[in-house]
Amino acid sequence: MFSRFQRFYTSIKVAADVVMLTVAFALAYVTRFEGPIPVFHGLPPLDDTLLSLATVLVVFPVTYRQSRLYATNRARTHIGEVFEVFKATVMATLIVVALTYFTRERYSRLMLAFFSGYSFLGVSLVRLVLREVLNEVRRRGYNLKSILLIGAGELGQRVIETVESHRELGFRVVGILTLRPEKVGQQVRGVPVIGHVKDVDTVLDARPVDQVVIAVPLEDQAAVKPLMEQLALRTVDVKVVPDLYQYVTLYGGLEEFGGLPIISLQGDPMTGWNMVAKRVFDILFALVAIAVSAPIMLLVALAVKLTSRGPILYAQERMGMDGETFHILKFRTMRVDAEVRGAMMASKEDPRRTPIGTFLRKYSLDELPQFFNVLWGDMSLVGPRPERPVFIEEFKKQIPRYHLRHKVKAGITGWAQINGLRGQTSIQKRIEYDLYYIENWSLLMDLKILIRTALGGFLSKNAY
Repeated sequence: MFSRFQRFYTSIKVAADVVMLTVAFALAYVTRFEGPIPVFHGLPPLDDTLLSLATVLVVFPVTYRQSRLYATNRARTHIGEVFEVFKATVMATLIVVALTYFTRERYSRLMLAFFSGYSFLGVSLVRLVLREVLNEVRRRGYNLKSILLIGAGELGQRVIETVESHRELGFRVVGILTLRPEKVGQQVRGVPVIGHVKDVDTVLDARPVDQVVIAVPLEDQAAVKPLMEQLALRTVDVKVVPDLYQYVTLYGGLEEFGGLPIISLQGDPMTGWNMVAKRVFDILFALVAIAVSAPIMLLVALAVKLTSRGPILYAQERMGMDGETFHILKFRTMRVDAEVRGAMMASKEDPRRTPIGTFLRKYSLDELPQFFNVLWGDMSLVGPRPERPVFIEEFKKQIPRYHLRHKVKAGITGWAQINGLRGQTSIQKRIEYDLYYIENWSLLMDLKILIRTALGGFLSKNAY
């Protein structure tokens, strides 16, 4: 029921951001090329300048969206809002730098630095002003839409929570009608239960209501038909909240197909621009990682070759997105006959390890070849760690929702790994962290995980 108002509120923020980004770009250009700073190579061509402007006007809003800066969050403080803008600005700047580095020969790094600073200050200021304006409008009680809620159960309580967490949209629940006579006169999350469902006509005659929201459980759906017949004789807006969200497992929600409303109980988080953005992110950062780690990989390859007989690389079957299998690349850390008796999980003090294998596993250097898996599209930089198919069949029987981790590409590192869940740690706990990552994914979260990994996230006592 919030979609129309949410889109309007979001469009205001997007428009304000685009205007401020354009102003910040113009200020950065003037500061760099028309200020006291010497210009040694002349002014950049107009087409290069316009291309740079177009790039930032695409990358920055997309990054803001991925960072959930366009999602409503009543609990976020002013300082929290500014901090989120700062993180998104850093992320967007890195993406612009990467895109410019790989697609153009010449650009002004100093101008980009000025632009990042100006955009952070400008967008933060606009956001704070917008929040204050909306707060003042709400305090004065303007443009509030009243809701009469039908249903005082758990589903009705969720409606009240949702309305309260999106107060900037101007809705408020003014009363509840219940199917349970004993609840009349009570309060549900601060909202009074003012009558029984059969009193709906009396209540609507007595007070102005903008919307009626029906939120009753499946077992009480028989009472909805006569209620709808009564409401059909009035001009009030009527919304129905289906009692199916208890079955939603991952990225569920309401969809529309050719005008037909469909409730999705289990969806795919990586679709459309999300999938494109993550793939571009993976390719750019994997190329940088390969270039930076190439000398280390050469030294590791030489060490593996000199300390044990057998191949340098080890390709092992793993399961990735949508249950498809692929061969993950690693530097070999075990003897070539390590699994002559069948598949076994690595353990602490594993006797199958080569002389250099313990060191490589401890510091996760054996994982470096997986950057090539990322380039080939088998894996992502960040995601749930892939398991071997022979173990997955057992895990699926023991752990509910285990299969949902395969809704995204497997990763070199992940939310579970930087929180110490490696090796023979709790599989159940690892799945909880994996699903939290999938449900809360953003490019900014990926960057955060990569930074924590680079700063020691893979140095774990459980790495063996």
